[in-house]
Amino acid sequence: MITVIGVRFKDVGKVYYFDPSGLELAIGDEVIVETVRGMECGVVAMEKKEINDEKMESTLKKVIRKANDNDRKILKQNREKEAKAFTICEQKIRQHKLQMKLVNVEYTFDNNKILFYFTADGRVDFRELVKDLAYVFRTRIELRQIGVRDEAKMLGGLGICGRPFCCNTFLGEFQPVSIKMAKEQGMSLNPVKISGTCGRLMCCLKYEQDVYTSLLKTTPKIDAIVDTPDGKGRVVDVNLITGILTVSLNKAPDAAPHTYKVSEVSVIKDGQIRLDRSEIEKLKKLEKN
Repeated sequence: MITVIGVRFKDVGKVYYFDPSGLELAIGDEVIVETVRGMECGVVAMEKKEINDEKMESTLKKVIRKANDNDRKILKQNREKEAKAFTICEQKIRQHKLQMKLVNVEYTFDNNKILFYFTADGRVDFRELVKDLAYVFRTRIELRQIGVRDEAKMLGGLGICGRPFCCNTFLGEFQPVSIKMAKEQGMSLNPVKISGTCGRLMCCLKYEQDVYTSLLKTTPKIDAIVDTPDGKGRVVDVNLITGILTVSLNKAPDAAPHTYKVSEVSVIKDGQIRLDRSEIEKLKKLEKN
């Protein structure tokens, strides 16, 4: 067993393990740590705990020290330099007539590298751009192409629900989201209804899926044949959250359907949730990162 603490480098980012080096650290403390990118400043997001060293995927790096006033001054200076670097990089992109959109600029704490994050529809030959940027900033330059979900996480904004983006407020890592989830949750397969501002499937489909999966095990599906207090019928609509079924009775197929609670019916033959191939192909792009 080894003792670790968790450190986060972005407000809503992945938590990385580090060796606390015997320091007494609390959640929220700023620390200087050694990373594969060099020295970085992060925030303690998880207090000390012991884990099995077999779970470690790489060598555990150390916390160098708690951040001091001088470290915070460097961070502030880096934020100012990032804003200037963003403007310069945009100018260079226009000069080289590259089909790419600059999203963010990030200086490493020790200023050994500047990372430029961008989006583009395809591959971009940015070799000449890198040379120009290296000449201007006299340090290592890295251009990193990101997806539209990453862009939304970096920039933030409001979702169609009226709340700040989940990815920008509490989701540390993206999870795969599928069209099947939307179908199982009874949502309209209209891209406008099931995609977020980034143009991809809404993240909330994923973290709500476990509830729907559990409910589907005990709730008859559409087209299920059920026995009700008023006789046999076919389920024509389902509200999974409330557990209310709308059933067309066999004895009065032309009459208005009746509503029943799940507990009031028994399943004779359950229905199936199907996705036809044309729906999948039409909406496949929404699943991409």
